[in-house]
Amino acid sequence: MAQNPLKFIGFLIICGMFLTILLTASVIFKDLPSDSVKNLPKANIVDVKPPNATVNSQVQKDKLLGGLLPSGIDETSCLSRYESALYHKELLHKPSSYLISRLRNYEALHKQCGPHTKLYNRSVELIKSGQYNGSAECNYLVWISFSGLGNRMLTLASAFLYALLTNRVLLVDPGVNMPGLFCEPFQDVSWLIPPDFPLFNQFSTFDQKSPRSYGYMVKHNVISNSSTLPPYTYLHLANDYDDQDKLFFCDQDQSFLKKIPWLVMKTNNYFVPSLFLIPSFEQELSNLFPEKVTIFYFVSRYLFHPTNSVWGLVKRYYQAYLERADEKLGIQIRVLETDAGPLKYVLDQIIDCTMKENLLPQVNRSSEPIVFNQSAKQRKTISVLITSLCPGYSEEFRKMYWENPTVTGEIVSVYQPSQEEYQQSENLLHEQKALAEMYLLSLSDNLITSAWSTFGYVAQGLGGLKPWILYKPNENRTAHNPPCVRATSFEPCFHAPPNYDCKKITPTDTSKMVPHVRHCEDVSWGLKLFE
Repeated sequence: MAQNPLKFIGFLIICGMFLTILLTASVIFKDLPSDSVKNLPKANIVDVKPPNATVNSQVQKDKLLGGLLPSGIDETSCLSRYESALYHKELLHKPSSYLISRLRNYEALHKQCGPHTKLYNRSVELIKSGQYNGSAECNYLVWISFSGLGNRMLTLASAFLYALLTNRVLLVDPGVNMPGLFCEPFQDVSWLIPPDFPLFNQFSTFDQKSPRSYGYMVKHNVISNSSTLPPYTYLHLANDYDDQDKLFFCDQDQSFLKKIPWLVMKTNNYFVPSLFLIPSFEQELSNLFPEKVTIFYFVSRYLFHPTNSVWGLVKRYYQAYLERADEKLGIQIRVLETDAGPLKYVLDQIIDCTMKENLLPQVNRSSEPIVFNQSAKQRKTISVLITSLCPGYSEEFRKMYWENPTVTGEIVSVYQPSQEEYQQSENLLHEQKALAEMYLLSLSDNLITSAWSTFGYVAQGLGGLKPWILYKPNENRTAHNPPCVRATSFEPCFHAPPNYDCKKITPTDTSKMVPHVRHCEDVSWGLKLFE
């Protein structure tokens, strides 16, 4: 039976097409080593790369920040916990193995003794009964929400470190906004104090005159005249604390406080530097933090994970305005004067700092044009992120770089995420924006901060940045000269430290007691940690 000629021709056409495909594939892959073809990745539906980086094993490993963060916590409920590593620079320092071990032990303790556990319920009964026989299965430190957001973050980090040193479980007063700002840092058991806690409605009334205040009890000899221990003691460590309150920083007083099952603390100070002046804590602190200037850097990255709402603000702004810049400069402006800004002498001081420290390029104010050899794509791009309650400062910077070319050809863009005009500590959206701005500042390559500002302290600590600190302007409302000073440590400053030698029982300069605790660059009487 003869073959159909049409079928035969069709067969030849199909064979020709198949040979063409084979020849094309051989051209594409002929220069690849054999294992390259074998190991080609499978196609992904979505391939999201971290900013300014390629996906690699180092990024995956750093997600836990060198072991600082525990693994296994649901990622979708708090995206920032593990995503922040993709935006921050690689860790400047590695957490010590001892710190990592102690954090895992703390997490186990928190799970065992945290809110609504059997041990917690038993411990709460001590407060309700007012009776304490000297034996408790769990000990607690209750942190009262107090002051602005920057202060709250600094004091909460201080309280957590004190809890770690004294084997206490840290419980947090949710205040007005805390649950809307930060994710729960610990798995399974909350760190927020339940609203049915017996002292919950008294938090706002605690002060130096409270009968259960430690300073009050010392001043009125309540402790020495009593044969029993109280189930709880209030610690007043705010700026207005007195000499009796400051005994908290003495070893012999810590010996008493460690016997009390419940300590309730109110403070607006980053008191970590003075913990180094307590001899019984010094060795443990050195074991936890061999590099002493990393305390807030590690504790903040461990504790403070912005909620998904806040993290969305951070990511969207960073990706839209900052990610593609060759260099990012953060400028945090906090003006204590109540006048409507921008204040010329403040603006002059900031510009003077950026120019003298070569943080921003000079501008050409002459009418003579400047011709650059590079194309716009080849010229360096600088994104300036300004945070301030007043919009005027960013407008002046933007105008300066719009109306005048830079002398050396850089392209400078100026951005300000929010313009809230005044601080609104009880407004959730206002504080969410403030927290997002702290994180955005921490992603800068260089940072300028305002003297005395806890907002700036948080940003520099989160990013591990040594900022240029703007001096407070002169009292006659002129710019300070020099305009700024470079910080030698990214640790925050303790604004109201004790000036008391517990051993000699005399006033003293506590900046001279140990070599790594000295006065701050911006607050001459404050204390700060240095290497």
